[in-house]
Amino acid sequence: YFPQIEPILKQKGIPDDLKYLMAIESNVDPKAVSAAGAAGFWQFMKETAKGYGLHVDSEVDERYNIEKETVAACKFLKKAFSRYGDWMTGAASYNGGIQNMDRKIEQQGQSCALDLWQVEETDRYMYRILAAKMLFQNPSDFGFGHVTERYPLLKTRKTVTVTESIPDLAAFAREHGITYAQLKRANHWLRDTSLNVPAGKSYKILIPAI
Repeated sequence: YFPQIEPILKQKGIPDDLKYLMAIESNVDPKAVSAAGAAGFWQFMKETAKGYGLHVDSEVDERYNIEKETVAACKFLKKAFSRYGDWMTGAASYNGGIQNMDRKIEQQGQSCALDLWQVEETDRYMYRILAAKMLFQNPSDFGFGHVTERYPLLKTRKTVTVTESIPDLAAFAREHGITYAQLKRANHWLRDTSLNVPAGKSYKILIPAI
């Protein structure tokens, strides 16, 4: 999944290392959902997702759209960086929240999250990002040896832009030479068996190569 995320981070001016924030948030699982209801690679709560431009309802949940959720995460991180001036504090605010980070900074008279007394989860969060980077870049240093099997990059045969509602996604999949299961694996954001497309709106559906 990194090859799909890295170009977006670069385009949006976000350090490449912050892909490891995504890794610790979701364990790089596109279907990840927390006990609190945060979902997707970047683990957005429903209301937060809507505030960053993601559509979330019973048919469409763009927290599971790898491109759109990564763009939303970039918006948050850029906002945090412009506020705090360093990416580590911005990353910590991704976990603890901007309002909470503001309060800690004001109370303790410090400007960097690394110098703050925080709850253990947020305190550990920044170091977990660094640990993930070390592990992903040098797995042999941690006893993993030669990696022979990796999750393959899901290749896209084509992208279909739909401007009209689809009453039966299984039939739509068959029309494009794939199964409903293959359609869902490529488009986790499709949350139902149909897709309602309001007037003036469109969706891009990935058709995987099989």
